[in-house]
Amino acid sequence: IFTSKGIRGTIVSIFIWTVVFAVSSVVCGFALGVILASILQWPHLRFKAAYRILLILPYAVPAFISILVFKGLFNQNFGEINLVLEALFGLRPEWNTNGFLARVMLLMVNVWLGYPYMMLLAMGFLQAVPEEQKKAAALEGAGMLRVFWTITLPQIIPPFLPLLLASFAFNFNNIVLVLLLTRGGPDMPGTIIPAGETDILGSFTYRIAFMDSGTQFGLSGAITLLIFILVSIMAYANFVFMRRAANKG
Repeated sequence: IFTSKGIRGTIVSIFIWTVVFAVSSVVCGFALGVILASILQWPHLRFKAAYRILLILPYAVPAFISILVFKGLFNQNFGEINLVLEALFGLRPEWNTNGFLARVMLLMVNVWLGYPYMMLLAMGFLQAVPEEQKKAAALEGAGMLRVFWTITLPQIIPPFLPLLLASFAFNFNNIVLVLLLTRGGPDMPGTIIPAGETDILGSFTYRIAFMDSGTQFGLSGAITLLIFILVSIMAYANFVFMRRAANKG
């Protein structure tokens, strides 16, 4: 892995995308979940129960069904998303053949699948923030955004950290999404081993071991060992954060 140029460059590229994918999924899902939870906490909002049910529905539907539905929606030729974009703006994005757009599609679907979990957690954590502090800040002239950034967010981040780390570890190995939605494609040009633009380490390992023309069990076993070490480090970091949170509590 570290000495062969033909393998090293490909794996470095896939590793960077894996980290970007996992971090972006966690950050975007967390941001969307907290925003929606904050909106649902607004006292003057009507039909809260209906909105909660609608926003939690993506979490209730099995992930593989949602992924397959999105695969049809993002179809370049017959998908509803391209039909709507073409009718409104004259655009027909190449979701399956353009590497950048395929990665954007993967992130959008993953955020859709992950935001209800973050929203449910945020709804609980937001209720633990003392209202007296918010009212005191409002009396001092602080606006809603300033109150959120200086009072609410700093108090919900610590209990969120272990869960964000666990979500990062899950997305780091989220091969089901990749295999069902893009199968790793589109393929990277000029590689000596099968690799795709949307492949993460897990799907890449599966691909060279069981898909395409690959039965490279030695290489896939070596990559799996590296994945195990990385996930173990994440699990230990998660354990440390949880222990510190318990001690503070």
